[in-house]
Amino acid sequence: MSPRWITKASGEREEFSANKLRMSLKSAGAPSALTEEIIAHVESELGDDVKTSDIYHHAFTLLRRHRPPVAARYSLRQAIMQLGPSGFPFERFVGEILKAQGYSVKVGGILPGYCVEHEVDILAEKGDKHIFVECKFHNSHGIKSDVKVALYVKARFDDITKAHEARAEKEGRSPRVHEGWLMTNTKLTSQAIDYGTCAGLTLIGWNYPQKGNLQDLILNTGVHPLTCLSTLPSNSKNHLLQNNVVLCRDVERNQNILREHGMTENEIKNVLDEAGELCLPVQD
Repeated sequence: MSPRWITKASGEREEFSANKLRMSLKSAGAPSALTEEIIAHVESELGDDVKTSDIYHHAFTLLRRHRPPVAARYSLRQAIMQLGPSGFPFERFVGEILKAQGYSVKVGGILPGYCVEHEVDILAEKGDKHIFVECKFHNSHGIKSDVKVALYVKARFDDITKAHEARAEKEGRSPRVHEGWLMTNTKLTSQAIDYGTCAGLTLIGWNYPQKGNLQDLILNTGVHPLTCLSTLPSNSKNHLLQNNVVLCRDVERNQNILREHGMTENEIKNVLDEAGELCLPVQD
């Protein structure tokens, strides 16, 4: 049987892999029988040179029909892109993931560098560890964070660290452990990964590293963006985001915002039921 080709969001072409689809469905929590049924459906309707977005929408429709919470998890990547366009909801979302891992977190702040001041997306602390996190948000799957982004983050981190070490030396104390992180909702280029690894930056992308990537962090902590909720209309999602509600687990305490937006009690109940089932860590 001749190979079938798909076109990725970046424009690249690659051979269709049923196993890749299987792994993404499994990561979302789809049962094995339903996973194989979806793969069979996709393969039977797969034409020549289809887009990855077509495969996603086909699989999502079938999941939503049979298992809405699994469909919501499967749509995670798309849901995060709906947090834009400013990128600030993404920063808040990443901050909540770090809180779930035991960090104390401050989103947004100005830190003095050795040469200039720097606006930092997230400051996170746990024990002796002091982390500066730069969040790079993209609203398209085809856009990657490249080596220029990694160089920019490293230069800012070095300037902040140099200022901290100078203050610590002046005050006669040992400097704290500092780390610079770059977190993005899309992929990283191979050059960015090579540079970050060599320069000592922690890089976290949608599927990088193999363990502990952004998708893993979301599924393992149960911290989901409200944009995952399939029972919540798009205009209601935007209304909540504008009112600084970012997480699906926070929808319950903000029911009045939904009522004021015109949703009925039955519609709100459906949203709360889905949120209650979705906002749990996926069990291996």
